[in-house]
Amino acid sequence: MSATIISDPKKHYPVLLDQIKSKVPPLSSGTLIDCTFGNGGYTEEFLKNPNLKVIALDRDQETQETAKKFKEKYKNRFEYYNLCFSELDKLEIKNHKIVGVLFDLGYSQIQINNKYKGLSFNSDGELNMQMGLNKFSAKDAVEKLDQNQLEKIFKFLGEDKDGKKISKQIVKLRNSKKIDTKELVRIVDACKPMKKKIHKATKIFQSLRIFVNKEITELVNGLIKSTKILEKNGFILVVSFNSIEDKIVKYFFNDLSKDQTVSRYLPNKEQKEKIFQLLNKKPIIPSPEEIKKNPASRSSKLRIAVKIKDTKSFKTTIKEKFKYLTEIEDFSENL
Repeated sequence: MSATIISDPKKHYPVLLDQIKSKVPPLSSGTLIDCTFGNGGYTEEFLKNPNLKVIALDRDQETQETAKKFKEKYKNRFEYYNLCFSELDKLEIKNHKIVGVLFDLGYSQIQINNKYKGLSFNSDGELNMQMGLNKFSAKDAVEKLDQNQLEKIFKFLGEDKDGKKISKQIVKLRNSKKIDTKELVRIVDACKPMKKKIHKATKIFQSLRIFVNKEITELVNGLIKSTKILEKNGFILVVSFNSIEDKIVKYFFNDLSKDQTVSRYLPNKEQKEKIFQLLNKKPIIPSPEEIKKNPASRSSKLRIAVKIKDTKSFKTTIKEKFKYLTEIEDFSENL
C-alpha cells in the first residue's frame, strides 16, 4: 500500500494524474495529506500551487531520502512522517486546514524490484513482503500459520480458488524444505496446471502482501480517520489496484453519501446524515494513452468524494462489512 506501480524503475508515473487534476476543485489554500508519498509524484504536483502545503507520510523508510530533497526544496510547505496511514490521528495538524487526502494503494517498480522486500514472484531469496513498520514477514506466515488460516488468506485476500490445494501443499512440504520465493512459485505452479492470462502466482503473492502489511485494516482505518480530519468541502481521493481495495472504498463512500433512514418512525436526529458527495458514481479509469505509456496502470481505479458536512462525528458500517477480512489479518496475532 505505497506508491504507484510503474513500468520504468527510472521514472515515476503518478497514475491517473490528469484525471485528478481535472476533477479536483480549484484550491486557493490549505494542506493536503499524501498518505502514500512513495517517490513524491502526487506531492510534487500539488506543491506546484504556491498556496498549498503537503503533509506526506509513508511506512516505507526508504522514502525518507526523497522526502529530505522535498524538504530542502519546499521548506515550510512540506512535512514528512514515517507512519502508516492508519495513524493519521498522530499527525500534528492543529495549524493546518486539511483540504484533501490522497491514497495511492499500489507499489512502485522500485519496490517490486527490491529483492530484500521480496514483493514479486520474480524475486529470489526469502519471502519477506514487509513494506515497513511491520511485526512479521511472509516467511513467518508461511512457516507458522496452519493450513486453514493459509487457505483463508489465499481465498479471501487473494481471491484465489486454488487456495486449499496450495495451503495443503505448503504445510506438507514446509517441515522438509525451506519455502522461499522460488519454492512458493513452484508449489503454486504445480497446483495450477492450466495456463492463465496472468502469472499463476499473482493472487497468492497479492494475498500475502495484503496479510503481511494488514492492508485491509490499514485502508478501513485510514478512510475513517481521514474523513474525521478533513475540512468541509475537502476531498478524499483513492487510487486502487485490485477489486478488494475498490470494493472497500466504494462501500465507504456510498455508505456516507446516502441519506439512509433506518426507520420512518425514528426522530430526525437519529437519522443517518449524508457526509460525502461523490464526484463520479463509477470509478475513473486510465485512458488508452496512459495504459500504453504505463501498462501497469491498466488495473487502476480512482474514486473521489467531497465532504459536504462539517463534522468529525459520523456513523459507518464499514468495519462490520469487512470484518471477515480484518479477522483474517488478525491471524498475525499467532505469529
